[in-house]
Amino acid sequence: MDYGWRPYVPVAVRRANAEREMARLRKKGHAVSPVIVEGRAIARTFWGKSWCRNLERYSDFSNRLPRGRTYVRNGSVVDLQLSSGSAEASVAGSSLYKVKVRVAAVPKVRWQAICRECAGGINSIVELLQGRLSNAVMERICAEKTGLFPSPAEIEFSCSCPDWASMCKHVAAVLYGIGARLDERPELLFALRTVDEKDLITKAGRDLPLGRLAPAAGRVLEDATLSEMFGIEMAETSPTGVGSRASKGSARGTTEGAKRALRLVKKPAEGRKVRRRPE
Repeated sequence: MDYGWRPYVPVAVRRANAEREMARLRKKGHAVSPVIVEGRAIARTFWGKSWCRNLERYSDFSNRLPRGRTYVRNGSVVDLQLSSGSAEASVAGSSLYKVKVRVAAVPKVRWQAICRECAGGINSIVELLQGRLSNAVMERICAEKTGLFPSPAEIEFSCSCPDWASMCKHVAAVLYGIGARLDERPELLFALRTVDEKDLITKAGRDLPLGRLAPAAGRVLEDATLSEMFGIEMAETSPTGVGSRASKGSARGTTEGAKRALRLVKKPAEGRKVRRRPE
């Protein structure tokens, strides 16, 4: 009895058919980017592992994810292109199927909260992308539903295969393929969520206390040093930085005295008489 199921196609045959199609696309100028997984681990870095763990903690995806792992491990995701808010892929099955995934942007209020709460905990973009983060920062970024990684409600997908399931194995393979791709280019996660990773660093700099922005010790000239350098007596200032009338008058007198002292130390040119002003 025929239930309409397509006949099983061995993996080697699927891969060969897909490679012919990819070769045709290359000739047209398309930069084909297959997902290559070596060994059993789909992802090995902080960002790739965190993406995969995030998928697996939601029961919405649990039924179809195992078949997706098998597909991505055997090289069935023959092309994966990630851009701002979306992913498009070609997956080798009984035929070559087209998969599209859309990931919602992080809500502005949530992103601001993440940046604010991670402020001071990330020193550089390099440190961020390499996943060299404190436990507190990692927990905040990976927080369920309030962190950087999307929940099922924030992911939309479609596949050209005839599978009626809400998530087919081809889509699951692509979702895992994104995790593998983040091993190579973790900045793509921020592109998928339509946020700028530099905000995490910029925000940290803005939240530094103002006292931290003062000149370093040893680089400020004190009044005594200025007095020795210029031969003048420095006027005292009040603790609030606003001088009294007496101190202002003293400062003006000191300035005039300094000018007279400079005139006196200048030697007259040879042969020229110095004429004194009448008192």
